[in-house]
Formats: sequence, structure tokens, C-alpha cells
Amino acid sequence: MAGPLRWLRQLPPLLRYSALGTVRSSLQAPQNVWGPVLNDCSQSRAWQMLQVRHLAAKKAKVKGKGQARVNINPTLVEDIISLEEVDKEMQAVVEALKEDFGKNVNIRTSPGALDHVIVTTKDGKFPLNQLGQVSLKSPQLILVNMSNFPESAAAAIKAIQESGMDLNPEADGPLIRVPVPKVTREHREKLATLAKQLTNKAKESLRRVRVKAVNQTKKAKSTVSEDTIKLIEKQIQQMMDDTSAEMDTLLAAKTKELLG
Repeated sequence: MAGPLRWLRQLPPLLRYSALGTVRSSLQAPQNVWGPVLNDCSQSRAWQMLQVRHLAAKKAKVKGKGQARVNINPTLVEDIISLEEVDKEMQAVVEALKEDFGKNVNIRTSPGALDHVIVTTKDGKFPLNQLGQVSLKSPQLILVNMSNFPESAAAAIKAIQESGMDLNPEADGPLIRVPVPKVTREHREKLATLAKQLTNKAKESLRRVRVKAVNQTKKAKSTVSEDTIKLIEKQIQQMMDDTSAEMDTLLAAKTKELLG
């Protein structure tokens, strides 16, 4: 009997339980071997989560981190947390960063540089490009034709002045002339610094999403095992790391655009 027992101990855990269950079935009635894994969950749920854990352990290690990646099927843990919703929140942070780059980090040499300018009129707030036709006359001059809403020209000029882009628009009849200062190396470096600051701010928002998701996951400690909680937390951390890497890629592209 010692020989078969030594052979049994050498098996991986999941196979060992399977083989042990086969031996026991011939000696006694089947017993619930999954109870210790997930406190009050069903056998089906436990088996699904163990499959996830087993598959996660077989993933290739992340280069440079030495940690196995996990890939939990969101439907297996949807009663604990919606991983799809967490992903949406993280992607919303990325989209906000892209919008910030478009609004605040550009070299003002295209009509789109004024797209984010919001004009406050007596009828409400409107994007500048909805009130006037914006065009690029030359790399140093943007024109805004306010012929359709001439009564809003003064408000448009004020909005451009307060846009934070260091521009000084001039009224010329129905036209607004916006001289664009030559972009110096110093200005480009300032924009690159701003891009990094905006990225760091976005990463703070990303960390808040992670903390919120982890806290929600921990609320299920009374119904699932600690291993399950840790596995979900690892998935959330992995999602945050991937999103943070995406932000770093955006920052690198913007820095190259600004500094060459």
C-alpha cells in the first residue's frame, strides 16, 4: 500500500483529489471534497473557480515581474463584482486623459486647437465651432467666422482669451483673428511637462477605481474563500496595470509629438 500512496503524493493537487476520490468511491459513499474551498458556495461554483485558478497558474509569467497573469471569466464572479464595469470605469479614465491632451496639450497649429473652447452666451453654453466657422489661414493665424451668430462674437473672444492657451484674439467685423505665437522649444517643453502631470493625475483616478473595486470584492469575504478574493484582487490589479501601461503609451506618443 505504501507504493501507491507515494505515487499519489507525487500527483498535482487537482489530479490527486481526483484519484483519491476514485479510490474512496469504491470504499465508501461519495463525500463533498469542495466544502473547504469556498465556504457556502455550491459545488459547481467551487469547481468553476478552481478551474479558473488552475488555468491562471498555467499562464506564462509576465516579463520582468515574475507573476502569472490571470484571466477570470467575468460571469463566474458577477455576483461578487462586475469586472466588465470595472473595465469600463478604467477606460473612461483613459478617454478623459485623451480629451485633456486634446484640450490642453497641443501646439495650436490646427483649427481643432479651439474645439474645446466653450462660449457662454445669453442662450447657454456652446462649443466655439458650433457658433463660428474655424479655419487655419496660416500656421500663425486662425480665423473664426461669426457671420451666423455675430451677437456672440464678443463672448467668443472672451472665451478664447480665457482658454488658457495664451492667445489674444482680435475682432475684424464678423471675423475673429487669432494670431498664433511661434511655438518655441521652451513652450513645447512646458506642454510635455503638462502632459506628464495630466497622466499622473489620470493614474490617481485609476487607482481610485481599483480601490473601489477591491473594497467591493472584500465585502464577499463571508460567502467565498480568501483564495477567491485574492484571485479577483489580482485580476483587478492586472487590469489597472494594463490600463496604466496604455496611459504611458499615450504619454510617450504625445511627448514625441511635442519634442520630436
